[in-house]
Amino acid sequence: MVKHWASGLSAGLILGVSTWMAPAQAEVDLDVVNEIRHEGLHHSQVMDTLDYLTDVIGPRLTGSPGMNKANEWTREQLESWGLENARLHGFDFGQGWSFDHSHAWLASPRKAPLIIYPRAWTPGTDGPVQGPAKRVKLEDESDLEKYAGKLEGKILLLDEPREIEKQERSPFHRHDDDSLENMERFPIPGEAGPDWRQRRVQMHHFREKRNAFLAEEGVLATVHISSRDYGIVRTGAGAAHDADAEAGVPAVQMASEHYNLLARLLQRDKAVEIGLDVKARFHDDDLQAYNTLAEIPGRGRNPEIVMAGAHLDSWHPGTGATDNAAGVAVVMEAVRILQAIGVQPRRTIRVGLWSGEEQGLLGSRAYVDDYIATRPEHEDEEQLALPARLRDATWPIEPLRGHDRHVAYFNFDNGSGRIRGIHAQENVAAMPIFENWLEPFHDLGATTVSSRNTGSTDHVAFDAVGIPGFQFIQDRLDYFAHTHHSHLDTRDHVERDDLIQSAVVLASFLYHAAMRDESLPRKPMPREPED
Repeated sequence: MVKHWASGLSAGLILGVSTWMAPAQAEVDLDVVNEIRHEGLHHSQVMDTLDYLTDVIGPRLTGSPGMNKANEWTREQLESWGLENARLHGFDFGQGWSFDHSHAWLASPRKAPLIIYPRAWTPGTDGPVQGPAKRVKLEDESDLEKYAGKLEGKILLLDEPREIEKQERSPFHRHDDDSLENMERFPIPGEAGPDWRQRRVQMHHFREKRNAFLAEEGVLATVHISSRDYGIVRTGAGAAHDADAEAGVPAVQMASEHYNLLARLLQRDKAVEIGLDVKARFHDDDLQAYNTLAEIPGRGRNPEIVMAGAHLDSWHPGTGATDNAAGVAVVMEAVRILQAIGVQPRRTIRVGLWSGEEQGLLGSRAYVDDYIATRPEHEDEEQLALPARLRDATWPIEPLRGHDRHVAYFNFDNGSGRIRGIHAQENVAAMPIFENWLEPFHDLGATTVSSRNTGSTDHVAFDAVGIPGFQFIQDRLDYFAHTHHSHLDTRDHVERDDLIQSAVVLASFLYHAAMRDESLPRKPMPREPED
């Protein structure tokens, strides 16, 4: 149904539990806000979506069978709600990986179970194996030379043990007035620090050499300490996903308390034997990964585009509930709400459910490369020898036809906590617009517009080429303390009411961005940093 602007409404329109007077300049359609709130708060399907992604499909490592199922299911679900052009957008990735089970045990000097999960893209053990444990430091090529010929048949502990951090404060966090007020202050940027990209390149090169060395030496497996305590196993990749990458030997992440136990026994000069049984497999029948795309079409022949997105991929120890099935469920629910109330947007509202976010925003960057802007190809052979994700950025940015058409991108990826506001990503011209859009949701806790940048997720791919890209401010809950990339990232750590609130706020943002007379303001186009 066709909607109208709030500027023509009388002041004091009742919104359920609160009364709000729209400022004259506020482009907020309160009739539509009422419809969004009613559909989203009273008829939500967000938990149905989340439950299917987590409990039925499970972990969704990019390139894995679980991720393939999630791509197809989300495409079909969006299509069943009436969205159009539901499709999978492919990009070059490499081999997939999955595991069926992982077990570990202390065999000597006493018997006990050990808590582990395998690192992604490392091989399985091909059945149970058992061998002597040895602590070694393999941090550079001189270490490899030092241990050559001395490690066959060993299971290596590669990290330093550490003291367990005492939890003096609750790991569960919600923003209060003070923390939100602090977010409204913009810190002056400091000088550029060490080049993180160069560090990642160095780590990539050494990991390839170390993995090859471990395989050549006949090492049975490597063990790494979890970066979380209290039995939480947090893990990532132990090898690259590129088809020609060196996988090395089985690598597992161990609960810090159990790792510390092994280290103490070795320090006592005890003969420590441990056993492992990891069943893992590689998937190389399709070396592409896929994003799920769908849309509510805008009016006219070639309408502009407003996007919402979240990454569909996850790590493998848990079921990827808070990182980031929660975001996917919120984004899908937001467009389901808009479809259910029959909006006919001026601009196309497009959904992007990204793959490869955990490996470096690969899916969203591929979308940007294909639809929005490109960069010149590298000519340097050293750069070309690196995986594309590790190469230096080239300049200038070369806009495609879609650069002008994409007017905004909104991302959801900081756990399952409710929306408390939005990071404007230094786009100060957008801030008063967002303040107006948030005002009808103050009673739901969404109040704050921060000028700050926030990074590490898919809006960065859009922001980097000059598209207004934003990430919402969310309550952290126990996301960073417990669930982030860990085996506790499960449905039990998701807050239902928070997801319902977030989907309602996002639906309103999408609608008003799609209906606004003017496009959202843009920051200056990014340019090459000066030496």
